[in-house]
Amino acid sequence: MSIFSYHNAGTVLLLTLLAIPALLRTAVAGNPPFSCGAGAPTNGYAFCDSRLPAERRAADLVARLTLAEKVSQLGDEAAGVPRLGVPPYKWWSEGLHGLSFWGHGMHFNGAVTRITSFPQVLLTAASFDDGLWYRIGQAIGTEARALYNLGQAEGLTIWSPNVNIYRDPRWGRGQETPGEDPTTASKYAVAFVKGLQGTSTTALQTSACCKHATAYDLEDWNGVVRYNFNAKVTAQDMEDTFNPPFKSCVVEGKATCVMCAYTTINGVPACANSDLITKTFKGEWGLNGYVSSDCDAVALMRDAQHYRPTPEDTVAAALKAGLDLNCGNYTQVHGMAALQLGKMTEQDVDRALKNLFAVRMRLGHFDGDPRSSALYGSLGAKDVCSPAHRDLALEVAQDGIVLLKNDAGILPLGRSAVASVAVIGPNADDPDALNGNYFGPPCDTTTPRQGLQRYVKDVRFHAGCSSAACNFAATDQAASIAGSADYVVMFMGLSQKQEQEGVDRTSLLLPGKQQSLVTAVASAAKRPVILVILSGGPVDVTFAKSNPKIGAILWAGYPGQAGGLAIAKVLFGDHNPSGRLPVTWYPEEFTTRVPMTDMRMRADPATGYPGRSYRFYQGNTVYKFGYGLSYSKFSRRLLVSGTSRETPNTSTILSGLTVTPTANGGASYDVEEIGVDGCEQLKFPAMVEVHNHGPLDGKHSVLMFLRWPNVTGGRPVSQLVGFRSQHLMAGEKASLRFDVSPCEHFSRAREDGKKVIDRGSHFLMVDKDESEISMES
Repeated sequence: MSIFSYHNAGTVLLLTLLAIPALLRTAVAGNPPFSCGAGAPTNGYAFCDSRLPAERRAADLVARLTLAEKVSQLGDEAAGVPRLGVPPYKWWSEGLHGLSFWGHGMHFNGAVTRITSFPQVLLTAASFDDGLWYRIGQAIGTEARALYNLGQAEGLTIWSPNVNIYRDPRWGRGQETPGEDPTTASKYAVAFVKGLQGTSTTALQTSACCKHATAYDLEDWNGVVRYNFNAKVTAQDMEDTFNPPFKSCVVEGKATCVMCAYTTINGVPACANSDLITKTFKGEWGLNGYVSSDCDAVALMRDAQHYRPTPEDTVAAALKAGLDLNCGNYTQVHGMAALQLGKMTEQDVDRALKNLFAVRMRLGHFDGDPRSSALYGSLGAKDVCSPAHRDLALEVAQDGIVLLKNDAGILPLGRSAVASVAVIGPNADDPDALNGNYFGPPCDTTTPRQGLQRYVKDVRFHAGCSSAACNFAATDQAASIAGSADYVVMFMGLSQKQEQEGVDRTSLLLPGKQQSLVTAVASAAKRPVILVILSGGPVDVTFAKSNPKIGAILWAGYPGQAGGLAIAKVLFGDHNPSGRLPVTWYPEEFTTRVPMTDMRMRADPATGYPGRSYRFYQGNTVYKFGYGLSYSKFSRRLLVSGTSRETPNTSTILSGLTVTPTANGGASYDVEEIGVDGCEQLKFPAMVEVHNHGPLDGKHSVLMFLRWPNVTGGRPVSQLVGFRSQHLMAGEKASLRFDVSPCEHFSRAREDGKKVIDRGSHFLMVDKDESEISMES
């Protein structure tokens, strides 16, 4: 979203003044807004007939609107239509990791004043557990519907999740995403959307919106800002990196909204790109819902990107490209003039409105009082900040925390062995350090200092710096306290001052004097210190990784309302850490070698460009994608055969297909030519046997990768096929099944964006264990 605003008082316009207050159910006095229902004069109209398909009902309503009323619906704050009993509607609500202050649709000033605040998304992604992701979406959707029933919501369209690829470690919004890997982001999108929207095939709990399509991952770098950045993206990178999460969101997750980004892609603004919106989202992917712009993106198309000469031309370009809704009021202000000047037609507006009202029909807004709904009508204050949701917030934080270093087994700590602990750092006792961005008022908050106080009576605290920026460090005082305690835990890292929407990082190092403070405290401590990093993005902590006086390093992201307790439980072994990094941690030199504006994923050795993400990066790392330690020793063994079905006879399935020569003397098969049936026949199961050798019970995430025999032709170094999480008691074994689809998992994108499967060997990998699969006709 943007703080850039074109909302002008007095111009949210063209409302009919034929007010019929008895028909207009607005969210006042604890009553939710709705249309139709018992006694409504409009009940004879088709749009009030819940037995009809949503699309037909929407078409009936749109046909009854005047042109002025139609234009008034085209912004995120849609006007009411009193004469038809249609209340105003606010499309913009947020639920990234809990309902949020951001947006206009949710209010925390009634029976409910607090909501469950889950960890920021990147930490959640580190759990590599799509079951958890589903449950988070489900909880947020439940709390949104509860607020709606209580009259504290003026909309149920949640503009989440953010499934952009975390391409550059400096990106201020990378914290909001599931990370750098398209497979992970895709699976996150599907799970979260299904949870948010609910399980009913006919009625939505809420409407999810996947954002920001596509190739958006820059805020403000070196004078280039997101509002006018032209992202130059190859067809290859678009197909195998930037678009997969959005495709999964729509095709598998059945998301009811896609948000187009501020980004100009290869010279065309995303929100005016008909190939993207109409051909791809609505055509190839079959979006059953609407496309919204990011906030004020339509206005920016003219004012910042200079894509069209007049406001009327700009509005027409967006709607004709397939945009349905503008966040902001630019289309409401200029829509009528665009119609009168013949820049667009009433049919263009009708198409958008039918999509918008069909979603509202599916949300039950035209079925009478929502509190009478058998599905969601009973939800209320008891369902917000419930014990189950609070427990889930703690579970997710625990499962996401990544143990990066544990020299000589300094962790876990023993309660009886720790008489005193020095807690040092600007993030140790700051509730804001837990939130990340796009947060709401949490049920309650446990800071790291408070979490440790549950385990140790004698906790000696010093912030060391006044903030994460750490322009001044009280080094002597912090070192003195550290030297007086049995153990030292330092809570360092970043804050929203260094990384957030509108703010990209300029360095990957700890800010200000943090590094020197950590080093000094470590030198003064009796034992090696424990360093906990709270941050959205990766940090170059090479100095700490190589310093023997720093015994352990944990990354705790922005861990949400229960973050302090989750960290304490991990430190004292009440939870065995199982998180794994969803992004590569690059060294500081990356920031000097690689411009943020270079969108290429693949390395270019001829120019020294190192590429991006574990799939293509050729350079040194601080920590690799997927890295994470445990207090237990786990072993994994890959088994492809020995399951209910052997690997398929590829020669029969691929026989007769066109074989296209490749540059390195090989050949490939076109995935489109293999077809749906052929792709289905190629699927096979692979099993991984996991053994927890102890000493502790714990959860373990298994990541399975694919590698090709070579990396020529733009092939990735490796590609994640999938992941599975399993809790195992000490000494326990389990067999985890991976369903492998060669058309999805063995394919690669050519330079023209076509998906192909190379003929010959492919290697499934779990750690160093490999199994060769041959694709031959």
